[in-house]
Amino acid sequence: MTTSPTPEPAIASPVGERTVRRIAYLIPLFGVVGGLLAALLHRLDWAEGLVLGSGLAWLNFRWLKRGLEAFIAAAGGQVGTEKPRPSGATYLAALFRYVLLGFAVYVIFNYLHVPLVSIVLGLCAFAAATITASVWEILQPVE
Repeated sequence: MTTSPTPEPAIASPVGERTVRRIAYLIPLFGVVGGLLAALLHRLDWAEGLVLGSGLAWLNFRWLKRGLEAFIAAAGGQVGTEKPRPSGATYLAALFRYVLLGFAVYVIFNYLHVPLVSIVLGLCAFAAATITASVWEILQPVE
């Protein structure tokens, strides 16, 4: 009687990692597609705003992900304590993210003369990508 080797167990990735990766590539995809549609409609200023806004949305997503990882790491490092508290630098970095995004929108609007609505719609690529990736994950068959 021969025994077949037992298969190696698959290393499970953290919950939601596929969705996070999907969001990371859907944000710029939505921005580029929106920019191309605006360019086809001969609105180059709107195309520029949509692409730049989605670029800012992608940066915001990356910074949000890093901030969340910092909060988790800080909480994991304080497992023995009753109430884990992230450092003040983590909160400052989260606040700095919004200041930096606001400054970038100001510069794009004032110096590049891109319509503000197109930049805001580009920033909405983050929400559209999150919704799309979440629905995609729901519709996927369970593995």
